[in-house]
Amino acid sequence: MATLTVPEAPTRRAPAKAPTDPRHRAFTVLCVVVLVILAALWLVPMLWAVDTSIRPESEITTSPATWWTSHPSLDAYRQVLSAGRMPVWYLNSFLVALLTAVFAVVVCSMAGFAVARVRFRGRRIVTGLVLAGLLIPPQTLIMPQFQEFAGLHLLNTYWALILPSVPTSVAVFVFASFFSGLPGELAESARIDGAGWFRVYSRIFLPLCKPAASAVFIFTFVWSWNNFLWPLLTMTSTEVMTIPVGLNVVQDSYGIRYAQVMASAVLGALPLFAVFLIFQRRIVEGIANTGIK
Repeated sequence: MATLTVPEAPTRRAPAKAPTDPRHRAFTVLCVVVLVILAALWLVPMLWAVDTSIRPESEITTSPATWWTSHPSLDAYRQVLSAGRMPVWYLNSFLVALLTAVFAVVVCSMAGFAVARVRFRGRRIVTGLVLAGLLIPPQTLIMPQFQEFAGLHLLNTYWALILPSVPTSVAVFVFASFFSGLPGELAESARIDGAGWFRVYSRIFLPLCKPAASAVFIFTFVWSWNNFLWPLLTMTSTEVMTIPVGLNVVQDSYGIRYAQVMASAVLGALPLFAVFLIFQRRIVEGIANTGIK
C-alpha cells in the first residue's frame, strides 16, 4: 500500500535586522539631549515659580536659596484671590479668547479659501497685502486702533478686545496652504453641479479643514488669553478686565512681595496648561497637516 508523503512547507526565516547606522544613533541621542535641555529651560522657571508662591515671605530672600521649604503655605494664593475679582477676570478672559478664536477661524478660513481657490481680478494684489501684514509689527497699529475704537465708543467693551485680534495674516496663510493641498476636482465638480463659491466653501472645504481650524483656534485662543498691552490700554474698568491686566493691577498693590507675584503668575497660566493638556493631540495634528514650520 503506497503512502503519500506531504512535502514540508518551507520555513520562513526572520528577516535579518539591518545594522544600526552609528550616525543615526548619534543623531537620535543628540535630539534627545536637545529636547531634555529645552524641557528643562521651560520647566525649571515654572517649578521655581510654584515653589516661590508657597513659601513664606521671610524664606524667599534668604541666602543661599533652597528648592523646597519646610513651611509651605497657600497664603499668597488666598491674598491674590481676595484682593481682586479673579472669577470675573477669568470669565472675561475666557469669553474674549473664545469669541476671538471662533471669529478668527470663520473669517480667516473664508479669506484663505478665496486666496487658494477663487480666481478673481486683483488676487495677487490681495495676496500681497495679506503677506504684508506679516511684516508690520502689531505695536505700530496701537495708536490708530485706539483712536478708531475711541471714536466708535467701544473702549471698555469686549469688542475692543475681540475685533483687532480676528484678522491675522498667519491664520489666512495656514488655511490657504491647507486648501491648496486639497484636490481641485472637489471644487470643479461642485461648480459644474451649480454650487456657488460659498456653498463650495461651507459644504465641501470647511468640513475637511478640521486640522487647520483646530491649530488656528488653539493658537488664537492662547494668544488672546495672554494678550496684555492692548487690553491694558483699552480696559480701565475692573468689570471688563482680563486675567493679565487684572493680575497686573493686583501685583502693583503688593510692591515687592514675591510670593504674591508668583502666585498671580501661576493662577494666570493654569487655564493654558489645561488647554494644552486637553488639546495637545490636536495641536500636533494641526502643525503636521497645515505646513506650519
